[in-house]
Amino acid sequence: MVISLQIVQKTKKFLLEIGELAYFAKRFFKEVFTKPFEFKELLLQSYKMGNQSLLLVGITGFILGLVFTLQSRPTLMEFGAASWMPSMVSISIVRELGPVIIALICAGKLSSGIGAELGSMRVTEQIDAMEVSGTNPFKYLVVTRILAVTLTLPLLVIFGDTIALFGSALIENLKGDVSFQLYFNKVFNALKFSDMIPATIKTFFFGFAIGLVGCFKGYYCKKGTVGVGEASNTAVVYASMLLFILDFIAVFISDIFFEI
Repeated sequence: MVISLQIVQKTKKFLLEIGELAYFAKRFFKEVFTKPFEFKELLLQSYKMGNQSLLLVGITGFILGLVFTLQSRPTLMEFGAASWMPSMVSISIVRELGPVIIALICAGKLSSGIGAELGSMRVTEQIDAMEVSGTNPFKYLVVTRILAVTLTLPLLVIFGDTIALFGSALIENLKGDVSFQLYFNKVFNALKFSDMIPATIKTFFFGFAIGLVGCFKGYYCKKGTVGVGEASNTAVVYASMLLFILDFIAVFISDIFFEI
């Protein structure tokens, strides 16, 4: 009886939080088209998020290309299909592995960072002070950060995919004596617009989800300084879960329209 009651309470709390998140998203879409537009803050946040994540994304992409090629090469060689390596790696990374893995890395860094930043501003009453002074904190803090992540993540994914393909080409050059020119010729021959367009479009939704969850958790942070840590941790968990759900929806839709 006690266990079932706890399950009901947790389910009710989870559904309420989903409703609050949906209302938060609705408020974002309402505020994003109203004046004033905080272009300077948007550019600043875009630069900070992109610049701070560039090295991490680059290292992640490079290791992704190295490991994926090293693990796949022996299997393809058994079937005499080592020449298919550039095509297989490029399609796999561009379609799925690159966007999802880099989005998860950015969720861990950006979503937690936004949650901790806004959470600390909430518990130290900086957001309340902005409201009292007549400034719209939602417009200045939330809208700019969500837009910054939404616009920055696709560029980070493209950068990470490029570095991953370079890492794969390096392994092929060392193990299979394949020149970089030949490798990338095969890559560009294998890739189609039906591979790149859905993969690029879904990264905008990934960025929106990361920014939305991070801002939501930080903006409504409670319980003082302890709540800041909780907001940061739960932002990463919720954003990661949302990324997998969005990825499934994106793959399902692209399978219908692009016949992947």
